Amino acid sequence: MTNAPSVGPELRVLIVDDEPPARAGLRHLLARHPDVEICGECRNGAEAIEAIRRDPPGLVVLDVQMPEYDGFEVVRQVGPSLMPPVLFLTAFDQFALKAFEIHAVDYVLKPCSQERFDEALARARQRIRQSELAAIGQRLAHLLQDLEAKPGAGEPVRSSAVPAETAFAERFAIRLGNRSSIVEVRDIDWIEADDYCCSIHVGAETHVMRESLRALEGRLNPLEFVRIHRSAIVNVRRIREVHGTAGGEALVVLHTGIQIPVSRRKRAELERRIGRPR
Repeated sequence: MTNAPSVGPELRVLIVDDEPPARAGLRHLLARHPDVEICGECRNGAEAIEAIRRDPPGLVVLDVQMPEYDGFEVVRQVGPSLMPPVLFLTAFDQFALKAFEIHAVDYVLKPCSQERFDEALARARQRIRQSELAAIGQRLAHLLQDLEAKPGAGEPVRSSAVPAETAFAERFAIRLGNRSSIVEVRDIDWIEADDYCCSIHVGAETHVMRESLRALEGRLNPLEFVRIHRSAIVNVRRIREVHGTAGGEALVVLHTGIQIPVSRRKRAELERRIGRPR
């Protein structure tokens, strides 16, 4: 573990991520930096654009993969020359990571450790202290040009070297003290966002995994697991019933009797997986 950084000039940081657990995780990562002021949190790209234009922060911690306006679109809309220094959060493929590195744009690969985050934050501080803002704007502009020159480069993909049938996790090793508990993915009933971690429910057991729900979702077979809420993923095979509610929403009932709400946005996706009632 790295030592706590020394206190210097206050750094105003804007957090941008569409998932509440991820934003909570970023608050946790930033909490050990006493000279950091979290000046705002944005739930989507549109809020981020407005916040940056209204009151530019010293640094934007920006999730790349968001609905509607992704992180790159935020940079485009604000303008690379006007964009504050950015620390990108990403789960991107190797081309995009290489593009970040070529253009000296800071990124953190999700999920990230405290040590890795601290290193990236230290680099961002150094560039800000050295008054490299104009150079940062140029690097962002070149990054956008590079990504646009290769269609699909800004989309997270699984490596083509991994066969489709083995691309998804079959088991998770979950640390518990000085040992690891092995959980077979097929045995999972549902997964719940728990701050910056996930609670994995297997029958009467619950395992806590230090990974965001969205990062974990990318490792699950979408034919077997479905996101039914911002904070919940369920194993399709464990769904026993689906109940409608008066407000047009729904509840899924698992084979264990657990009831989990389905958001309106996710109901259509759930019905595509299990079929519409007839």
